[in-house]
Amino acid sequence: MDYAVIMAGGTGKRLWPLSRQKRPKQVLKLLDGQTLLRNCFERLEGIFDLRNILVLTNANYVDLVRENLTELPEENVIAEPAVRDTASAIGLAATILHKYDTNANMAVVTADQVLEPKEKFQEAMRTALSFVNENPDALVTFGIQPTFASTQLGYIQFGKAVPCGASPDAVHYIEAFKEKPDLQAAKKYLEQGNFAWNSGMFVWRCETILKQLTNFLPEAVEPLRNIQADWGGVDQQQTLLEWFPKLPKISIDYAVMERSDNVYGISLDCRWLDMGSFASLVDIIESDPNNNCVVSGHSELLDCKNNIVITEEKNHMIALIGVENMIVAHTKDATLVCSKDHANRLKELLENIQKHKDGNFL
Repeated sequence: MDYAVIMAGGTGKRLWPLSRQKRPKQVLKLLDGQTLLRNCFERLEGIFDLRNILVLTNANYVDLVRENLTELPEENVIAEPAVRDTASAIGLAATILHKYDTNANMAVVTADQVLEPKEKFQEAMRTALSFVNENPDALVTFGIQPTFASTQLGYIQFGKAVPCGASPDAVHYIEAFKEKPDLQAAKKYLEQGNFAWNSGMFVWRCETILKQLTNFLPEAVEPLRNIQADWGGVDQQQTLLEWFPKLPKISIDYAVMERSDNVYGISLDCRWLDMGSFASLVDIIESDPNNNCVVSGHSELLDCKNNIVITEEKNHMIALIGVENMIVAHTKDATLVCSKDHANRLKELLENIQKHKDGNFL
């Protein structure tokens, strides 16, 4: 049977103060009043049975996720008791699914991406599921057709096409994964035409990815085995609390994908955005004639240009005069005013806030 796992554990520090430790970016209402999490969930409808969609999230976010996705059975929202990386989260989901369905196919998607139109995503997802059914040892990833030479994204190198049912040219062998390149390398990738942005989405059999983790990440075997043994029983939560933090903190790309020789890719030619920073808003929200990107119920900008202005406080007025190239982000208890050129220092700012103030603002 086919299952989908939504990864929804990230905090989104680069969207502070909108995104907080107790209110992550995936539940911010940035898409015409809709959250990124809801947007991701609706892309999966029609492909997966509602009962077969799971959400993995930080233990602090469980209630927020359930409030946002009221259709999901309560047990389909799984709380990670510690912050690990994608290899451990994926291992946990695969372990749980494999316990109840030894033939389970598992699609991994992330809650902080914008993908349009959703029909192209759904077509690619159906192709991936079909390919995995035909090739149960395959690991499938999705590459996004690059639109510019980005130095902030990883790349996937596509090789020869491999047979895939009714879509003979849709699936390709993956020759290599490339980390974030410098500008010269990124331009070269774009010119070659066989490189795609790494989307961080995957499809495989649960049995297959667990075997890969056994081969390449053996230190994960004992924790996952113990969690699986007690899952669904009276000791489920205690075992999860004890063993999940012992899983290694490493991404699935480093742990498996870059080391396996059985990786395949499907290219997605669609509008795609990894919603990781304020700059990302410019790509999904229409700007005014002066290139100001404004998300606010009440605002007045006089002789301003190239700014990002955002608040979810419906009754709050934001007014600017003669301001250029700035970020203004307002919440009920914190306001950020930042030059666009210094937005990459948000992590440093949060470290100072943690050092000098209490944690209520984080």
